[in-house]
Amino acid sequence: MNWIEVNGGGTRYVCEGDGPLPLVLIHEMGGALESWAPLLPLVAEGRTVLRYDVRGFGHASKLRGSGAMDVLVADLVALLDALSIDDPVDLCGMAVGGAVALHAAACHPGRVRRIALMGPALGIAPERREAVHARADALEAGGMDSIADGELDLTYPAALREDDRFPAYRARWLGNDPSSYAATYRMLTGLDSRPALGAVCCPSLLLAGAQDPLRPPALIAAAAAAIPDARFAVVPSGHVMAHQSPAIVARELDAFWRAA
Repeated sequence: MNWIEVNGGGTRYVCEGDGPLPLVLIHEMGGALESWAPLLPLVAEGRTVLRYDVRGFGHASKLRGSGAMDVLVADLVALLDALSIDDPVDLCGMAVGGAVALHAAACHPGRVRRIALMGPALGIAPERREAVHARADALEAGGMDSIADGELDLTYPAALREDDRFPAYRARWLGNDPSSYAATYRMLTGLDSRPALGAVCCPSLLLAGAQDPLRPPALIAAAAAAIPDARFAVVPSGHVMAHQSPAIVARELDAFWRAA
């Protein structure tokens, strides 16, 4: 593990391999760079793979109030600059990490070769925003344990907990900073990703989890349709699909990278 200060904040990262095709893995809301551990050995061959803690989560600088997608994108670009990763990269993100990848590709097309988005969190429907703001306030007051069962039922379905990965995932998730989690909720209520979807000009893959009630297949299919020539697929997994179903996700990624 390494530590670095970029864009006015600190974060933890791991950069492994020396292959000619750099790949950046951007984890989900409430996750950390460990979220990619099950998938990593399946996608690392021939690559330089960078994982890092997104601001607000893991061991990165915390958030207060409302987060900002522009800041998360700037963090990513600053990290690439600091590590002298100048060639265009493949970005692969889950949920909020998928939104970071999307907006980075839209805002910095010269830095991004291809994007793979897994159940990307591209905003909150207007009719749900008031409830999400209330949930954020309640979370700050009650802590992570106050929403744990309900939140993890949505992001990590019981049918996908049959291996030994879920207990450690839950324990790490409970260690999140409630204010940072709430700030990310608030960021999503104000996020409009439609302009970014239309601005992407690189090969794109969008994956939807068949067991993901937060970002169901129909929602992700609509996002894919807004990106020119994007590929879309439904996988038998949940919201945190790279952690829950790494072999299935790896096959989809391999097919996409070969075709693109």
